[in-house]
Amino acid sequence: MSPHPLRIIHCVRSPVGGTIRHIHDLAIAQAKAGHSVGVVCDSTTGSDFDVAILERIRPHLTLGITRFAIERHLTVKDLSGALALYRSVKALEPDVLHGHGAKGGAYVRIIGSLLRLQGRDVQRIYCAHGGSLHYDPHRFEGRVYHLLERIQSRLTDGLVFVSEYERAAYETKVMRPHAPVRVIYNGLNESEFEPVRPREDARDFIYVGMLRDLKGPDLFIEAIYNLGLRRAEPVTAYIVGEGPDRPRYERMIAELGLGECIAFLGALPARTAFEMGRALVVPSRAEAMPYIVLEAMAAEVPLIATRVGGIPEVFGRHAGRLVEPGDSHRLATAMDEMLDAPDLARALARDLRHAMADRFSATTMAGSITDLYLALRGQDPHPFEAVAPVPALAKHSQPKSVLARPSKP
Repeated sequence: MSPHPLRIIHCVRSPVGGTIRHIHDLAIAQAKAGHSVGVVCDSTTGSDFDVAILERIRPHLTLGITRFAIERHLTVKDLSGALALYRSVKALEPDVLHGHGAKGGAYVRIIGSLLRLQGRDVQRIYCAHGGSLHYDPHRFEGRVYHLLERIQSRLTDGLVFVSEYERAAYETKVMRPHAPVRVIYNGLNESEFEPVRPREDARDFIYVGMLRDLKGPDLFIEAIYNLGLRRAEPVTAYIVGEGPDRPRYERMIAELGLGECIAFLGALPARTAFEMGRALVVPSRAEAMPYIVLEAMAAEVPLIATRVGGIPEVFGRHAGRLVEPGDSHRLATAMDEMLDAPDLARALARDLRHAMADRFSATTMAGSITDLYLALRGQDPHPFEAVAPVPALAKHSQPKSVLARPSKP
């Protein structure tokens, strides 16, 4: 139990995907350490699968789950939403407000600043999880969101980045942070390092993730089509997940005549999904530190991924095997090679699993983040480490396809 119990509120706009997985693990670990924890999030988004994750957290949250309607884009409704949120958060008397994503980060920094004006000792923590950092700094939307990030930087007590890439993106696109910074990788639980084997009726490939262009399902579909032109036998695949662009991907599959080759399964737990395919493909155009890559590596699933975000940091010495993003032909080539050499793919999967086991622990992740809270409050014996400036992002880290289809915070 912590000798310094805290009252912690995690705030996120959309409780979906890797972000809600991150909050789930972090909140439960903090609650088990003796802290009082609550979650604030949007009430209009989240599939049944995502809501089930929230419900699994609920028994651990002494400060409860509070849900408001939070718009995806900047609108005048944010003013009334912020007021309602402020009243709710104020009543919970938090010590720490931890914002996840652009909207969650904005709310906690504004509300935390208002509470400070009233004499409350509240720490304001921000983790971008990609968010506004995916925007092109040379386009109008990017300039607006990055300006807002710069303005809010003065209201920030601590920054958490889930990869060195994300920290570099912040320094390059926004500014060098004024607040203390920690790069803390997403982590997995011990049980997730048990290997998963495919079922007898598994398909050749699976995609697992949000159904939106930023994550590349369209590239996955195009790659399956290209493989069909190259190989004598049809290539089969499942698409696992939910998202706003599913109808468009269904039309795309029908137009390419792939109805017998690709099927949708909806949202499933990652380890259940892994049993459905012999290899996972992560064709993202942009990422911060995707959980699906960590989960697949820990489960010893053969994996093809693109060179985006923090993925090269996870692959380490095998990073040269990553595929350049936004190119379905190169993706198809990597998938073709894996079909021709399955034993090599499985050997690489075993090597990746053993290499990551000590670096990506949920316990370590939660402990490091909570240590940051305590350090900011003068309750942690470990001093802050000096953070060196990060060089500007290399050109290959900002593929054109990412800039053409930016993520919305």
